[in-house]
Amino acid sequence: MSRKWPVEDSKVRFSELLKTALSEGPQIVTKRGTDTAVLVPIEQWQELERMTRPNLKELLLAPEARTEHLTPSRERRLHPNRLTSEWAGVPPRR
Repeated sequence: MSRKWPVEDSKVRFSELLKTALSEGPQIVTKRGTDTAVLVPIEQWQELERMTRPNLKELLLAPEARTEHLTPSRERRLHPNRLTSEWAGVPPRR
């Protein structure tokens, strides 16, 4: 069960907060009575990250095109075999 820790207590008793998170699960940190942050054990965090990232099978079977994860950005880059003044940002000699 999540316990709520005021930010002042979480600063002073961080070791206890960490031990509690590892043994009991996520712990909520509040600031002025408002839930502000959560301390989560790394295994739970990694599982949450895995669950939110689409895998190749999901991308291929999706009914809509979802290529934003597959298409590289189209930034103009310096090609290593074409190191000319044009590519280096210097106007070409005429």
